Amino acid sequence: MIKEITVEELKEKIDNKEDFQLIDVRETFEYDTSNLDGLNIPLAGILIEADKIAQDKPVIIHCRSGKRSAAAVMQLEQQLGLTNLYNLKGGILAWQEAFDPEMPVY
Repeated sequence: MIKEITVEELKEKIDNKEDFQLIDVRETFEYDTSNLDGLNIPLAGILIEADKIAQDKPVIIHCRSGKRSAAAVMQLEQQLGLTNLYNLKGGILAWQEAFDPEMPVY
């Protein structure tokens, strides 16, 4: 069972300037449309680029709706044994709905 956080919890972490890493596993063109300032590593390359993922702090992974990021968390946990990963529930769509209705989401 993967760990999840809500967009409200993410916003709290950002507002409190907590130390964590945000990774966006959408495709580059989606990231270019709008993003939450995370590091863009498309899902297909997540294991190849795993060295970019912090191991010493919480890592929150998100996509458009939460499906791809959940897959990324599972791959990283199963293949690399990482335990500091959280899936953003509902993805950038949930963020848009909660905090930024004007945000364009591909």
